[in-house]
Amino acid sequence: MGVKFGGDDDLIADINITPFVDIILVVLIIFMVTATKIAESSIKVTLPDAATGEPSGTTSLGITLTKEGALLLDGQPSDADGIRRAIQTAKQNTEVICLIAADKEVSHGRVIWVMDLVKSEGVAKFAINIDKANLVGPDPAAIP
Repeated sequence: MGVKFGGDDDLIADINITPFVDIILVVLIIFMVTATKIAESSIKVTLPDAATGEPSGTTSLGITLTKEGALLLDGQPSDADGIRRAIQTAKQNTEVICLIAADKEVSHGRVIWVMDLVKSEGVAKFAINIDKANLVGPDPAAIP
């Protein structure tokens, strides 16, 4: 606020908006920085185009390998033949995408076997489910 010296006793009624603008700009910068951090940690997905609200044309199947050796299809116990049947049934109507999740104690060969099983049934798109870590840990082979 300004001060007038002199004989006038008029009240100064001007509003100084400069501090308000400074605060808004700082808040805008904070939002911009945090928005890029949020966008970096998200999973990039290419969504299908659609002109109507009809189904997108893809079916996803979740295949899980537990450390006890169980094979699950969408959370239900299954075997290789059950997975083959589910893929063939889903392929009749839509494109099939498989999400493979395996416990970290499951052998590499068993995970490759599931990947081969899915690919042999004609599924071209599949993904390995992971838990995102903030840092790369030590090599498990180097730990005694």
